[in-house]
Amino acid sequence: MLGNPRPNALAHETSPYLLQHAHNPVEWHPWGPEALAQALREDRPILLSIGYSACHWCHVMAHESFEDEQTARLMNGLFVNIKVDREERPDLDKVYQGAHHLIARRPGGWPLTMFLDPRTHAPLFGGTYFPPEPRHGLPSFRDVLTWVADYYRSHRDDLAEHAQAMRDALAQVEGEPGGAGTELSPLPLATARRQLAEGYDPRHGGFGRAPKFPHPATLDRLLRHYAASVGQGAADDEALAMVTHTLERMAQGGICDQVGGGFCRYSVDDRWVIPHFEKMLYDNGPLLALYSQAWQVTGNPLFARVAAEVAAWAMREMQAPAGGYYSSLDADSEGEEGRFYLWTPEETRAVLEEDEYRLVARRFGLDRPANFEGRWHLHVQADLETLARELGRKPEELPGQLSGALAKLFRARESRVHPGRDEKVLTAWNGLMIKGMATAGRVFGEPTWVSSAQRAVDFVHATLWRDGRLLATCRDDRAHLPAYLDDYAFLMDGLLALLEARWRTADLTFLLELAEVLCAAFEDRASGGFYFTASDHEALLHRPKPWGDEAIPSGNGVAARVLGRLGHLLGEGRYLEAAERTLKAAWPSILALPHAHAALLDALEEHLHPPLTVVLRGEGEALAEWQRRCTEGYAPRRLNLAIPSQERSLPGLLAERTPRGEVVAYLCQGFTCAAPATTREELEAQLRAHR
Repeated sequence: MLGNPRPNALAHETSPYLLQHAHNPVEWHPWGPEALAQALREDRPILLSIGYSACHWCHVMAHESFEDEQTARLMNGLFVNIKVDREERPDLDKVYQGAHHLIARRPGGWPLTMFLDPRTHAPLFGGTYFPPEPRHGLPSFRDVLTWVADYYRSHRDDLAEHAQAMRDALAQVEGEPGGAGTELSPLPLATARRQLAEGYDPRHGGFGRAPKFPHPATLDRLLRHYAASVGQGAADDEALAMVTHTLERMAQGGICDQVGGGFCRYSVDDRWVIPHFEKMLYDNGPLLALYSQAWQVTGNPLFARVAAEVAAWAMREMQAPAGGYYSSLDADSEGEEGRFYLWTPEETRAVLEEDEYRLVARRFGLDRPANFEGRWHLHVQADLETLARELGRKPEELPGQLSGALAKLFRARESRVHPGRDEKVLTAWNGLMIKGMATAGRVFGEPTWVSSAQRAVDFVHATLWRDGRLLATCRDDRAHLPAYLDDYAFLMDGLLALLEARWRTADLTFLLELAEVLCAAFEDRASGGFYFTASDHEALLHRPKPWGDEAIPSGNGVAARVLGRLGHLLGEGRYLEAAERTLKAAWPSILALPHAHAALLDALEEHLHPPLTVVLRGEGEALAEWQRRCTEGYAPRRLNLAIPSQERSLPGLLAERTPRGEVVAYLCQGFTCAAPATTREELEAQLRAHR
């Protein structure tokens, strides 16, 4: 198996994943008009391979097949081969994951391997990972290549009808949208709560069985549900327990990096002990916000510590010098999955004093059998009370001692070969981390975290905002690809969270510019909701309008919630109407499976019970003190903005929120506003009335 000394057409791409394949003997092309035209001209089917840089099985298939000269000759002779980074082209990934599901009748994943008709780009056949030799019930990849090429030659004249059938089937998967006369109700909020309880793992936390994913949008929905139940005078303590138990078990498990902070993608077991070791920005941004908000509810110091560790990890390892956040860390280092994170007792003893070692070994399981390929991956095995009793120490001494020992392990680990880092900056994922950092910074009063979020916003605005439109990705100062729904929706959400943490009129201006593009270029004005791609995007086999949450929340759900908030804040009816049209269009999908639509349920909740908007005008420490008061506690249906008195020319209703005296507060809920509050007593009374 040899690399190709002459690079293929991927050599000039920005994606680290594509660049990993630039010296394969396979004649890879990026998706684009040149490759598509070549396939049509030469009448060869397209082999479409979709993956991403932190994907372990993508690396396995690359090593087994794409680096193999014999397999490459077969691919080059029979197909036009196109390699896609699913993180840069989620539009293609959504279309062909959906097509795979229709063909295979099971969920897809990565690597995704699809064979396309060169004329219509409809799939002929597809799968995920294929081995080099037949095993585990899968045919060999070479046999698949030969079979598909033969099928194309013998069925070529029948494929146009097949393509139309696939388009129709993809459209039907999304279902018929609800009509303008749809009546929205709280029914799916209660149904989702019941469904989540049915899927909950009461022993280990989380939902379902292994592989077990964090599902931050689902946990956030339960936390919001708990807050609503408290407001109604009947606290749903079971909903809160599902959230807190899951967050505790995750924080104590191996899915959380006990030495360096940050969460891995998922756990391969029910107990959160052994993760798939890749770390994704899109998991850690929402989890940072969630742990911060869970601390507001419970005051649990574990949640505060985890939030601080995630924030430190994000700034240390994931934030570029220019300000944007990188995408992911690989699962592998030195060719082995998880190698960077694993320990042996001998390695640990060499770093720690003997009393420190006894503490760490008992706490994190080094005194038990190895749990990952002959080595130890650290997870909490014994609580502090047990440790204090067994080791004859005072419980209050242990956190500091553990922290010091872990700091030594961290310094020792830093000398190892680090996992690969995907250094492309994705607009959508940056929006998720901007929200997480801004939320945590506001909750804990940490200005450095807020500044980190601000630096990312400034990078996106300077680099990925061109001629009034967003771009989706950037690496090494090369920004390209038209942005998607998630880019606009998640960045808007992040900007709104940042405005709550620290006011800048420029950020509000940017937010409103994004909202205008979202409504003009993505909305389906006839049926409601937002397409994943803009109206001037490249025409694909299907233009998806996704409703449900996946690994990240639904762009439609986030867009509807943010537009609803902006509509109430500014008195902008267009935004409120777009949010309502989205909910009505998604209604049949929501009713069919409520718990799979957490982001849309958040938007529904705020449509039925509009958020309380609190606008403060004032200066200096007095304004900061009122802001701290208004942001106390967990109030997910409250939007707080502290705007300095000197800010002028504010848009919409904000222009009417004029300064009065030292500080003034304007509280509105829906279309009803209280009298301006100019004293702390008036403010307290109005907050109590809206609790």
